[in-house]
Formats: sequence, C-alpha cells, structure tokens
Amino acid sequence: MLDADDLQALRLTASLATLTTVCLLVLGTPIAWWLARTRSRLKGVVAAVVALPLVLPPTVIGFYLLMLMGPHGPVGQFTQWLGWGLLPFTFWGLAVGSVMHSFPFVVQPLQQAFEAIGPRPLEVAATLRASPWDRFVTVALPLARPGFLTAAVLGFAHTVGEFGVVLMIGGNIPGATRVLSVALYGHVEAMDHGKAEVLAGGMVAFGFLVMLVLYVLNGRVSGAGSPVRGAGHG
Repeated sequence: MLDADDLQALRLTASLATLTTVCLLVLGTPIAWWLARTRSRLKGVVAAVVALPLVLPPTVIGFYLLMLMGPHGPVGQFTQWLGWGLLPFTFWGLAVGSVMHSFPFVVQPLQQAFEAIGPRPLEVAATLRASPWDRFVTVALPLARPGFLTAAVLGFAHTVGEFGVVLMIGGNIPGATRVLSVALYGHVEAMDHGKAEVLAGGMVAFGFLVMLVLYVLNGRVSGAGSPVRGAGHG
C-alpha cells in the first residue's frame, strides 16, 4: 500500500501533470496551427525545435534549464529581479521543465489534426465571410477535437512518467518536488522493493490504460491508426 509520502507524491504528480497539460495546450495550439498552415522556410526549423525533446536525453534538457533558471542565468536573474526567487527545486521549476520536455507530445498531434482538416472547410467558411478567427474557432477547432484529446492525454501521461528532467530540476524534496517517478527511484535506492513494486505496477497500469483509451477513441473517429507519430519517452 502507498504510505503518506507516496500519496503526497501522487497528489503533486497529478497537480503537475494537470498544470503542464493546460500550459501545453495554450502554448502548443497556435504553434501547431502555424506549422499546419504555413509555407514559410522556417517551418522545418521550428518543427525541428519542437521535436528536439524526442531525441535529447532528459538530463541534457534539465542541465540547460538549470543553467537558464539558475542564479547566473538570464531567466534566473529575471525571476530574482521580479522578486520571485529562483525556479529550480520548486514546483514551478518542475512545471517549466515538464512543459519543455513534453512539448512535442502535444504539438505534433495537434499539427496532424489541423493538417487532416484540409483547406476545403476553411475555404467554404471564408466564402460565407467568416473572419480568420471565426474560421479557426468555429471550423478548425471542432474538426480537430480528436487531436486535442490525443494531445491532452499524451501530454498528461508523459508528464506523469517523467524522471530525468524533474530529478535534475527539482531533486527529491518531499511535498515540493518529489513526484511519483522520483519516489519510485527513492524506494529502489533504499532497497524497499515492496513499495517500488506498488508504484511501478500502478504506473504501468496507468500507461496501458492511457494508450488503450487513445487507440479505442481514435479508432472510433478514424477507423484505425496510431495516436501519435514519432513519439519517444524519457
């Protein structure tokens, strides 16, 4: 059974994953829309930057975020100037790292959903004198709803499973930065295999249910298919 510390880690993980998913949807939607519609020469560069967390080790991302948000980094100096202190080894630092690391898991499904719409529905709306904003809100967003569901679930699930980034940025502070993956690592390090098995088994079951739900829902919408293309996990 989970003890009080593990339950606290569970609550912190759920809060972190929820906040990260909301931030990713807000930030990722306009980027995905631009990538799906643009013909700019910068599209490949932006797409590569978005996908970079898929190929970089999480510890590399965590290291550079520590440098940026540390006392001598530009972000760290800015947050200190605002009176917020430093973000590393805080919940908000975890949120920043989680958003950066999970970005492609949200942007890529959204981009694919927007591309699948095609130009015809938007052209029809334009003939009815709908503004670009109206076409986006009343046509694109409803048609891309399956992509938003996929993006939200994958963003949430990937945040739950993060380890390298959160350990680098947050460490293992009970009640502040100890999430489930870090708690599992702590149990293994302490040779407490009983608690480690409970946490590991729960995370395996959670991951299986997430993927099962995605495949079932996407199968109902499109008949078949994979929920995300080219996704990795760190």
